[in-house]
Amino acid sequence: MSQAKAVIQSTRCKIWSDRLAEFCDRVKPPHFCVTGKLTRMVGLTLEAVGCQAPVGGRCLVSTPDGLDVEAEVVGFSGEIIYLMPTGDIRGLMPNAKVMSTGQFYDVPVGLSLLGRVLGARGQPLDDLGPLDATHRAPLLGRLINPLKRAPIREMLDVGVRAVNALFSVGRGQRMGLFAGSGVGKSVLLGMMTRYTTADVIVVGLIGERGREVKEFIDNILGEEGMARAVVVASPADDSPALRLHGASIATSIAEYFRDQGLNVLLLMDSLTRYAQAQREIALAIGEPPATKGYPPSVFAKIPKLVERAGNAEQGRGSITAFYTVLVEGDDSNDPIADAARAILDGHIVLSRELAESGHYPSIDVEASISRVMTEITSDKHQLIARRFKQWYSAYNKNRDLINVGAYQAGTDSQIDEAIKMIPTLNHFLQQGMNQQVSLQQSVQDLLALKLS
Repeated sequence: MSQAKAVIQSTRCKIWSDRLAEFCDRVKPPHFCVTGKLTRMVGLTLEAVGCQAPVGGRCLVSTPDGLDVEAEVVGFSGEIIYLMPTGDIRGLMPNAKVMSTGQFYDVPVGLSLLGRVLGARGQPLDDLGPLDATHRAPLLGRLINPLKRAPIREMLDVGVRAVNALFSVGRGQRMGLFAGSGVGKSVLLGMMTRYTTADVIVVGLIGERGREVKEFIDNILGEEGMARAVVVASPADDSPALRLHGASIATSIAEYFRDQGLNVLLLMDSLTRYAQAQREIALAIGEPPATKGYPPSVFAKIPKLVERAGNAEQGRGSITAFYTVLVEGDDSNDPIADAARAILDGHIVLSRELAESGHYPSIDVEASISRVMTEITSDKHQLIARRFKQWYSAYNKNRDLINVGAYQAGTDSQIDEAIKMIPTLNHFLQQGMNQQVSLQQSVQDLLALKLS
């Protein structure tokens, strides 16, 4: 009898619940119009009227053959909304139907992502079946109170002697890798990927050549590295909206693993392509250029992305991030390089002159710096590293005089000592791409130079 009463009670509750939902539908305020039409297309920018959708929202644009092109709302002006397609635009026609989905972009997250390769839509590219992810995370990430972030106190072993010893990296630091084209940037990034001690590696290949995706997975990560890695690929032929999504997806995945208490290594190649994608979108919707063709929104986007990396609250995980910055024309005052240098916790600059002379990794000792090194290294380590840089700089500043025989020994004791030490210093800085030098060994090698 009691069971029958429970069934009746459950049925009554359902009836009342259905009636309440029907009543709410009748009395709720009018909803935004979700359907409009396409009125104009300039370049990759679509303009639609009659459809109200929030910035960042997902819309579908119909084609005559019944397929839908996905597009993201990137701006509005009066009744016009501006859309940036994330798919193939072939087949679009005037007055095509535009419908707001009422959704924002997100990404699947979970341990099942390890060992997988994703596209900029969060879809698998590796033919290993569905992702089987149990959670989804927004692309915008989670804000952390800066006063609650754990400080950087622990050194991170990146496996590269020059970096470990002279530009020590802390767990949770954000570093930039500044280089022109063809000076060994990808090789150095690959060395750090293989040798850095981290629980999870998240790689974002943004706006680079498509062939580099498979090369990075096969030649740099390998089977062992891929087992603890997630790769997000958005090559150069993706739309600018997808390239932005690719960087955000990689960061959101890294945030998820960090919040699980893991130490994550995030590699973004490259931050410059991310900025260029935002420039394409901003200029297409009419934002005026400010600095060398870059609109102001570009310089607002970079810190929003970079600040998501770093340490979480006390007791949780960390994201140590390396962002590559392509220095156009080897100009260190390039606006993106300048903006990145100001927001990052340090930068490693690669020299074309060193690369052309066969000196690898071609790290420019004088131009590189780690802003947290004084917090994570001993006083003796800092003293020897500073002395190394002083002698190296003394030789380079007088190299032309030395090479032509214009410098006379005994004129300056520091230069005399630098001339004797420069072969040892150069040998210390050079390292084979398949050679790993641990953090402990790097410091021992530096102390063994007896520069104090």
